Amino acid sequence: MSKAPRISAVIPCRDEALRIEACVRSVLAQEDVSDLEVIVLDGLSTDGTSAILDRLRAEDSRLRVIPNPLVTTPAAMNLGIKAATGTYVAIMGAHNRYAPDYLARCLEIAQATKADNVGGVVIAEPDTYIERAIAAAHHSPLSAGGSRWHSVSYEGLTPSVWGGFYLRRMFEEIGGFDEALIRNQDDELNLRLIDAGGTIWQSPRIRSWYRPRSSLVGLFRQYLQYGYWKVHVIRKHRAISSPRHIIPPLFVVSLSIASLVSGWRMLEAGRHGTAAAHPWLRATMPLTIIGIPYTAVTGIASIGTARTYGWDLFPILPATFTCFHIGYGAGFVMGVGNVLMRRPTPNAMSRLTR
Repeated sequence: MSKAPRISAVIPCRDEALRIEACVRSVLAQEDVSDLEVIVLDGLSTDGTSAILDRLRAEDSRLRVIPNPLVTTPAAMNLGIKAATGTYVAIMGAHNRYAPDYLARCLEIAQATKADNVGGVVIAEPDTYIERAIAAAHHSPLSAGGSRWHSVSYEGLTPSVWGGFYLRRMFEEIGGFDEALIRNQDDELNLRLIDAGGTIWQSPRIRSWYRPRSSLVGLFRQYLQYGYWKVHVIRKHRAISSPRHIIPPLFVVSLSIASLVSGWRMLEAGRHGTAAAHPWLRATMPLTIIGIPYTAVTGIASIGTARTYGWDLFPILPATFTCFHIGYGAGFVMGVGNVLMRRPTPNAMSRLTR
């Protein structure tokens, strides 16, 4: 009987004192994995994370802790991949909790499908009203743009998966994560993998749980960064992987132009006067043409989402969808502007948000 392949679990973290112990313990407790190493890359934590990791390391020799002086997530993942000795490398998150059979299922499906990268569904564990709304909206086609990997039931080939369970030799062939990308580095790596002839497989049998953003402001900032860094991925590959990536920025540009035109018309109507009974109706027509259909679409999506996840969420869902769309679209527009003007990345886009 052949020996089971070694699995290297790579976990980037920084200031995760509240969650890192639960995460690491859930990885160390994986079932049906006979050869496992867990590598945590600590990005100069200052909140007590390092002390927790030292205690866990003393309890279990399979855990290794490596400093990440560059702090960023892609730098951490590359350090972990370089240190890994396994046949497979599992990229895992410090905010997540993993099913006891997570790695066993990854290995089983990777071997069955011969895929170069496999991943599964990430299930939200919300505690608050806002977290429930964000989790519910996240699984709607209106926020995911029809992306299959947001589905909790899809199984099959996909352009990307959360985290990832990779054959380590694949990194030797196509390189590691692009450390210039603060966000979207996994999407960019998976683009290279597919361009090189590799395959990515998603299965609902691979399960993990995460904590959603706790505020709409946090959600907006997260998607602002996603949109901004997606531009840099497109620039690097000179291709748009899906039309859904350009719909939010087109909406934001159209909404901005309509708002400016409507505002200018209202100023003109007030300055010169008009015989019309309701001059503001004509003045705001450009904004109305865009705003009413969008409101209708988000309203319909909110009804469908509330029917599934709870009617008490209905009042906040339209604003939640708007944070997804406006955040991503505005970030994309900012990214295009910075590229065209050759300006450095703003600090707000360089710091990971939570």
